[in-house]
Amino acid sequence: QVQLVESGGGVVQTGGSLRLSCEASGRSFSDYAMAWFRQAPGEDRYLVGGINWSGDSTHYDVRVKGRFTISRDNVKNMLYLQMNSLKPEDTALYSCAGGPSRTVIAPHYNSWGQGTQVTVSS
Repeated sequence: QVQLVESGGGVVQTGGSLRLSCEASGRSFSDYAMAWFRQAPGEDRYLVGGINWSGDSTHYDVRVKGRFTISRDNVKNMLYLQMNSLKPEDTALYSCAGGPSRTVIAPHYNSWGQGTQVTVSS
């Protein structure tokens, strides 16, 4: 497993932007497909964006496609989520996750961060 620590959350107004970061340590980061998940109070957690081990293939949930961009830096062992045109419905706890896989979406994510809160005010 890799150890994951998120940062970059906060409060932003509708239409604003935030960049989330996830620092990885431990086993080889480049062996892992990575993803950002989010969970709002009373709702299920779901995958917002996923990225394969090399960073050249990504996947987005339809609710964020065109507004969010997931990326990674395998030299720095970092995962990012650039969030633009934020809406109140984007308010949630955002967590990064990793799973040992060469695909964009890992069959199983076995490494999780603690999460960082994003709040979008109207």
